[in-house]
Amino acid sequence: MAEITATMVKELRERTGVGMMECRKALVAADGNVDAAIKFLRERGISKAESKSLRATKEGIIFSYIHFNGKIGVMLELNCESDFVARTDEFKALAEEIALQIAANSPLAITPEGIDPEIIEREKEIARNKAINDKKSPEIVEKIVEGSIKKYCSEHALLEQGLISDEKKTVKDLLTEAIAKTGENIQIARFVRYALGE
Repeated sequence: MAEITATMVKELRERTGVGMMECRKALVAADGNVDAAIKFLRERGISKAESKSLRATKEGIIFSYIHFNGKIGVMLELNCESDFVARTDEFKALAEEIALQIAANSPLAITPEGIDPEIIEREKEIARNKAINDKKSPEIVEKIVEGSIKKYCSEHALLEQGLISDEKKTVKDLLTEAIAKTGENIQIARFVRYALGE
């Protein structure tokens, strides 16, 4: 098994525009061969999707969803590059799936970075105090806090959430697949979830 160096990961990243973790995975799968790793990424549609993620998204739709009981509603802005893609049934179906996800799982933000830092600090404090109360050693406490925050973000950041239709996939995976299919960059711009009485 070839050693995967930071230089190899950097080279693959520069050539494909793909994130560090995906590059490392591809290099491991290709036993350190950069060209084989590029092929690996392309076959999975990752390279194509990642490189498109830098392109401007000025088209799209505002999609609204009201739950059948009239007590939950979602407004979602989903962007893409062209009006042509925005008008397709597939794009509208994607918007509907994301809106249903928001209605069901009530995310706090699109990405982990978008979650209010005060909330993250509060969650860290709760996890830290619980670990201390459980008599964990100081080095274990920090690992527990880190793990708790990662789990919290995966539950409350929309892109990190497991799909309600398929727990093995995240919302980010769903977007990546749509980008690979359409050949366009697709971004969730913003959303608002309304619940009666909240």
